[in-house]
Amino acid sequence: MTLLDEMLEGWDYARMSVLAEAEALPDEGYAYRPHPRSRSFAELMLHIVESGQLMVGELTRPDGDFTRKPYLELVREHAGDLPEELDPAGIRALLERTLQEGKERFREAGEVHMLQLIRRFDGERSSRLAWMCHGIQHEEYHRGQAALYVRLQGHVPALSRAIYGAEAR
Repeated sequence: MTLLDEMLEGWDYARMSVLAEAEALPDEGYAYRPHPRSRSFAELMLHIVESGQLMVGELTRPDGDFTRKPYLELVREHAGDLPEELDPAGIRALLERTLQEGKERFREAGEVHMLQLIRRFDGERSSRLAWMCHGIQHEEYHRGQAALYVRLQGHVPALSRAIYGAEAR
């Protein structure tokens, strides 16, 4: 197993864990937002997809540089063709489809490419592989938010069910 394979396995685990939380919430819960200024559950899932598209797009570009455009312009460039609103089933399908497409793009770019340096949002340089790790951590951060949204609506998060089984509360 190569370093790139390990990173792709880590991303797959993170994204499929997000998807598990999305499946733990009944469709009617996707409009829920814990605060008027926070994202709804659906918006949170779409943000995860957008961020993943940005990560894949910029890290696989030969001239990738997270400072070459303002953040929102980079999002539009890499995720501008995503639907703005989807039903819950469409969101879940998008989470899975963009993961599979992204993994293929990373494989096409190759491990040597991913070991090259890229400029991060803060202007510092690091390897593309290390910055991919940042993207995976970002998805894990939002996975925790998703689990909390599930719990706040009276349901059992997917990870709790996986650990505690039928006794999960």
